[in-house]
Amino acid sequence: MRIVLQRVAWARVEVEGEEVGAVGPGLLALVGVAEGDTEAEARRLADKTVRMRIFAGDERPFDRALADVPGAALLCVSQFTLLADLRRGNRPGWSGAARPEVAAPLVEAYAEAVASHGVPVARGRFGAHMSVSLENDGPVTIVLDSTT
Repeated sequence: MRIVLQRVAWARVEVEGEEVGAVGPGLLALVGVAEGDTEAEARRLADKTVRMRIFAGDERPFDRALADVPGAALLCVSQFTLLADLRRGNRPGWSGAARPEVAAPLVEAYAEAVASHGVPVARGRFGAHMSVSLENDGPVTIVLDSTT
């Protein structure tokens, strides 16, 4: 799994002009599922997402975790393009990305695992052409990978 986390002041996702998910302060998680990923990896990365200290505390700029920030939420958006392979040529290859029937439940497992920590989770729509808008806060962008 590869997850790009962006600390946001707000984020929203639309499908065909309809808002399907939105959050105020918190994180936007772009989630790509690789062939061979498991639910255990999704849960482990969700736990890391919730506990990662990337929010300002009273004395330090990176002292609080998502679960420690009142009102903070996560917007989870599937994004298979994070698994693009450009080692050969200029056209991305997607052979490393999991098939939709495998990826969709793992994206949902990640979102549910984050929610199990008491963090509100909004979602995009798996497989849809989505328009994502956000105001990056910092900017702070972290890449998590199932190998890290």
